[in-house]
Amino acid sequence: MSTTTVNITGMTCGHCVSAVQSELSALPGVETVDVELVNGGTSTATISSSAPLDAASIDDAVAEAGYTVVPAGS
Repeated sequence: MSTTTVNITGMTCGHCVSAVQSELSALPGVETVDVELVNGGTSTATISSSAPLDAASIDDAVAEAGYTVVPAGS
């Protein structure tokens, strides 16, 4: 089991959370996605998967949902 946490900007509501969870859940090997919404701030998504995930795949999935992954500490 591998766990990856990413920071996401632009999310403001439950629909945003659902969109991000849906896109990330579609990645191969993803078992769970937990999104902590910070309205108007930097939200976090914690992804549990059977193997480590490629950062570019995560970025692309979040972008497909309409949001942006930001580096930790930004």
